[in-house]
Amino acid sequence: MGADHTRPTPSAPPRVRRILVVTVVPLFLATLVAAAILWPRDTRGADPGNEPPRFHGTVTKVVAEPCPPTPETPEGGLGTDGGPCGNVTVQVEQGPDAGRQVNTPVPTGPGAPTIAVGDEIILVELIDPTDPTTSMYSIAEHQRGKPLLWLVALFAAAIVAFGRWRGLAALAGLAASFAVLLTFVLPGISAGRSPLLVAVVGAALIMFVVLYLTHGTTAQTSVAVLGTLGSLVLTGLLGTLATTATRLTGYGSEEAITLSMFQTNVDLHGLLLAGIIIGSLGVLDDVTVTQAATVTELAQANPGLSRRQLYRSATRVGRAHIASTVNTIVLAYAGASLPVLLLLTADSRPVSQILTSEFLAQEIVRSAVATLGLIAAVPLTTGLAAVVTTAGRNTDGVSGDGTAPAPRPRPAAATRTEALEALSTFPVGPTARAADRRPDRDRNTDGIW
Repeated sequence: MGADHTRPTPSAPPRVRRILVVTVVPLFLATLVAAAILWPRDTRGADPGNEPPRFHGTVTKVVAEPCPPTPETPEGGLGTDGGPCGNVTVQVEQGPDAGRQVNTPVPTGPGAPTIAVGDEIILVELIDPTDPTTSMYSIAEHQRGKPLLWLVALFAAAIVAFGRWRGLAALAGLAASFAVLLTFVLPGISAGRSPLLVAVVGAALIMFVVLYLTHGTTAQTSVAVLGTLGSLVLTGLLGTLATTATRLTGYGSEEAITLSMFQTNVDLHGLLLAGIIIGSLGVLDDVTVTQAATVTELAQANPGLSRRQLYRSATRVGRAHIASTVNTIVLAYAGASLPVLLLLTADSRPVSQILTSEFLAQEIVRSAVATLGLIAAVPLTTGLAAVVTTAGRNTDGVSGDGTAPAPRPRPAAATRTEALEALSTFPVGPTARAADRRPDRDRNTDGIW
């Protein structure tokens, strides 16, 4: 693995660093205190006795058979089972029957796996409730551990090969994000804590760890942290107002209804807000880091730019970024909910009723609130970055060490004239004849060409 040739970020003046430390460190400590208070103490898992045991196995034989006719339907027709039908011989690799060959029916029904000899599958042991000593096996699904492991390995190798040490730090940040989600956010919500509060604290904790781990402890990263945190708070406030105004309950999906049956202490309205916060965090990181880096690069490319010029130039970059990110957010939500959207297209209700239904209104609020948070992140982060980048200068453009930034060189008049003559078929400059100059753009130029 070669060296990282990324240009280091210039160091901020000592006074600016002190201000950032005084601002960021208390926020980080407050996040740690809030996480300690909200950390779930009771982490009881699901009762394993309610789940049937699952074991690995390998298919050794498949015998297909004609499906028997089904009973006569109320309409008076005869049909056959959806198939396929037959028996499968599986060598059990785990459990009390490890090493034995067992027979099980070919799986049928919607979403049933297609079985072939040599497939590695997962068996479910079903016990007869009337006779606990009698049991049978059924094929649940394929084993997906190895393909997923190879895919994750390829994913990590590609990131490290391209990003090098920065890519390795990004993988560590990704692992930290999953750790916070699995050990704090999800258990905290399951324990009955406020989903919105847990999501805000968890998102802030992820933000501090990931940004500083991936981009280093620099003034530029601190600006991105402050911009992200401010945008997250604004997103939470907008989400609360939007869900209250639209009277969303959080029961807009089948998963939410099922969750309410198993965990009655979970606030589904707060869970909806928590999903908006967590979903916005990744895109907010992208926008704030990009804006902070853009201001820094512009200041390095032209040290003579004023604070207002830096802000305007970087904001133009932010506008282009937001224009593409808005489409990304909407398509991401649509792709995740594509099966439900297809069901809604077959609905006989008017379009206005479909769009204002609980499920679609919920997705519209998600997209709109996330987009508003992103739009607010651009001027907030860009303004902070412009202030921090130019903080070492005085009103005359002199830097904190008393030296003026090198002005951008301007080409001499003769050099500009020669360059224009090289790029144009028409002579330019004071020595060019009037007849040879470029004609008026409003006149017909067919004769000249």
